[in-house]
Amino acid sequence: MDGLESDFNLKVVLISFKECLNEKGEVLLEHYLTGWRGLVRFLNSLGVMFSFISKDLVAKLQIMEHLRSGPQRDHYGSLQSMVAYEVGNQLVDLQRRSSHPDSGCRTVLRLHRALRWLQLFLESLRTSPEDARTSVLCTDSYNASLAAYHPWIIRRAVTVAFCALPTRKAFLETMNVGPPEQAVEMLGEALPFIQHVYDVSQKLYAEHALLDLP
Repeated sequence: MDGLESDFNLKVVLISFKECLNEKGEVLLEHYLTGWRGLVRFLNSLGVMFSFISKDLVAKLQIMEHLRSGPQRDHYGSLQSMVAYEVGNQLVDLQRRSSHPDSGCRTVLRLHRALRWLQLFLESLRTSPEDARTSVLCTDSYNASLAAYHPWIIRRAVTVAFCALPTRKAFLETMNVGPPEQAVEMLGEALPFIQHVYDVSQKLYAEHALLDLP
């Protein structure tokens, strides 16, 4: 988990998600988690109001790194192998959290949901006009994704935090890939890979009835 305090660079995220799927269409967890570490840097660059979100994501990444370095590490090479192993060995709490509160399936599901929010936000950032209000873009993306899984008090705190977001131009400059136009271009290249990884993961979880894990 080293380096999460370093600067965000969109190119690193692009490369990670581009390499995330192998020739069999499996989601490789090594690249998935590397991509997520890059996205955590992006959240950290937004200021302290996002620290409570990034801290939760870092905790999820640490759970996954622990599983990937543990005695059953061979089952955690891809999302598909992880799901097959945990579901096949009844290592997932399907109805309520009890014996396996930190299963890989539950942990990745939380990352998966957050990925949808960031994907929608970055896409709206890419396609919006220069004078678009980032607080509105981020709120709309949140309401279309993560908000459904959060209690009212969290939704309220998050939307208040969104009001302090920087301008669209400042956002694009945090991508660290050159001028805003270049950041927009690279977002256009990166987001389809993120979308593809999301879609493959969504389909896998739906097939195993894992989309509503407690």
